Amino acid sequence: MRFASIDVETANPRMDSICQVGVAIFEDGELHGEWESLIDPEDYFDPVNSSIHGIAESDVKGSPVFATISDQLFETIGSVPLVAHTHFDRSSITQTCGKYDIQVPPLCWLDSARVARRAWSQFATKGYGLKNVCTHIGYTFRHHDALEDAKAAGHIVLAAIRESGLSLEDWIRRVEQPILDSQSAPIGQEGDPDGDLFGEVLVFTGALAIPRREAAEMAAQAGCTIAKGVTKKTTLLVVGDQDVTRLAGHAKSSKHRKAEDLIAKGVPIRILRESDFATVVSGG
Repeated sequence: MRFASIDVETANPRMDSICQVGVAIFEDGELHGEWESLIDPEDYFDPVNSSIHGIAESDVKGSPVFATISDQLFETIGSVPLVAHTHFDRSSITQTCGKYDIQVPPLCWLDSARVARRAWSQFATKGYGLKNVCTHIGYTFRHHDALEDAKAAGHIVLAAIRESGLSLEDWIRRVEQPILDSQSAPIGQEGDPDGDLFGEVLVFTGALAIPRREAAEMAAQAGCTIAKGVTKKTTLLVVGDQDVTRLAGHAKSSKHRKAEDLIAKGVPIRILRESDFATVVSGG
């Protein structure tokens, strides 16, 4: 898994007045490389903007203009997915390229704010600013520095991947779907006492082939009580087929890792692939 994240600061309210750009490269769940540059925006510095990011006109004296560093910028990013927090940075890059008549290469953008709104229910409608989300995931950074903000956006995506069990490719698709869809809606429910699996406490993790609510209904009809998180009461963890084959460590979801830790401590949790789960609940 490899992706880049980007952030820019602007000299004034114009989105094409970039005065700093930062890029972070992530590979296999870790920060792999970084690049940043001050930019001469060839424009004025608004005191309000400078009060936010601390960059003044004197700081960029002698710095390159965007047209000079654009090739290096896009070479650093390469052809991997590009993360930015909210649409601002994407629009700023596009408008600044237009200012200098630079062709924007085809990029697969992923908005980490849209990821956060779908990964954590408390951010669905509010509070999904970069600093607030990073506080929630426990990532500390220096806000309003382009490189620091770029790394923060990348860490939000990594946290969402770990906690949801969805892959980067899954998230690229997920952000185009409604925030509260059948995968993210609450699914906790009690099992049918007449079901063959009555007494089992089941948790889902990872990307399932069918909507999670549909899977929950199947399990409840078979007698399972559906829970949201893994605890000592959990007896079954159903993992999306593609997630079962992932490497050990943080490639697995937090639920998957917690279940394995509890199993190591003697808690009797059975981990099932989704396809095996479907066979079990259908009586096969």
